[in-house]
Amino acid sequence: MEARSSFHHSLDELQRKLLDMGASVKHMIHSAGESLARHDDKLANDVIDSDDKIDESLQHIEELCLQLIALQQPMASDLRIIGTALKISTDLERIADHAVDIAKITIRLSGEELVKPLEDIPRMVNLAKEMLLESLLSYTERNVHRAAALSEKEEQVDTLYSSIMSEMVELMSSETAKKNRQLTHLILVAHHLERVADHITNIGEGVIYMVTGTRKVLNI
Repeated sequence: MEARSSFHHSLDELQRKLLDMGASVKHMIHSAGESLARHDDKLANDVIDSDDKIDESLQHIEELCLQLIALQQPMASDLRIIGTALKISTDLERIADHAVDIAKITIRLSGEELVKPLEDIPRMVNLAKEMLLESLLSYTERNVHRAAALSEKEEQVDTLYSSIMSEMVELMSSETAKKNRQLTHLILVAHHLERVADHITNIGEGVIYMVTGTRKVLNI
């Protein structure tokens, strides 16, 4: 009985670490989007500097998961919880990498006036933040319906990505080489956000498997 109590205490600690990591990554997505919209190099550098903390969080979660497997002899359902935590932490780390890449683009475009005001990219940022929050709630609540609903928002992100691609390609035909370089960078920003949404649906898939033991593909 004491061993199981210790095990559940460790699982609670694992969840806390994962949620802390998720909150940090959500802040990075927000700040990366804001840095681009506001031409804020300092904020962009803050995002880049935050990546080390995310890498450390991933390492700590991995170590805790391995300790739980090695020392606690978890049952099958417990293994799904631990395995899902590992997968979620990996997806969070990759989302953070995309936020860093967006921040680096902000710095590359420093001092340039944008060809057009940003519209769809901020919408993608907001959807990504909403999706990440929903995915973490689905994890803490063990809510498969909330996890499955991520696919709808992911489709909205894909639609915005397609719209941005079409718009930027059309603008490229009428702009100078310098402006085309900027448009290419903005397409890359949209691509990074589309990949963020993909990683978040991965989290939802992990939650569904953790709760049900059945795999379901959300990103079709």
